[in-house]
Amino acid sequence: MMNFSKGVILLLLLILSAQSLEARLQSCKPSGTIRGKKPPPGQCNQENDSDCCKDGKLYTTYKCSPPVTGTTKAVLTLNSFEEGGDGGGPSECDNNYHSDNTPVVALSTGWYSGGSRCLNNITISANGQSVTAMVVDECDSTMGCDEDHDYQPPCPNNIVDASKAVWKALGVPEDDWGELDITWSDA
Repeated sequence: MMNFSKGVILLLLLILSAQSLEARLQSCKPSGTIRGKKPPPGQCNQENDSDCCKDGKLYTTYKCSPPVTGTTKAVLTLNSFEEGGDGGGPSECDNNYHSDNTPVVALSTGWYSGGSRCLNNITISANGQSVTAMVVDECDSTMGCDEDHDYQPPCPNNIVDASKAVWKALGVPEDDWGELDITWSDA
């Protein structure tokens, strides 16, 4: 039987832990691409500066998101969950529309996790503030550029797409709404 000192064992555990972390960080790679199609006239809602798919452009798709930690880094984007808003149809979690004055979010596909976070709260922190918001929808990272997705490209894999109420609660001036680096965690 081999004799290892506590220091050698600790060093081996640290190396294995670092390798495991590196593997998890690298485990979220693109899953494919979608070729954009020009939306029919008047069919892409550009409210909140939403992008419309460009004909022939390749858009990256993801089935995963970065690992969730106590403070997961993400990009906050602006979305309307109201009927007729740039969010498209009703929310996936409850098949309802939600007021822009209610703190609700859609998460990228990997974080949405097949709906396992539906109607649960997350805590979003940025700008020296925190807000609790309910997960009501998926920001689809696997599909896009079609009627179901309001002719918008697939979401990146690190998005928390939030209502105006979330932006207001974080104290972000309205002129700066659009994209913001944040951290989030399950509440």
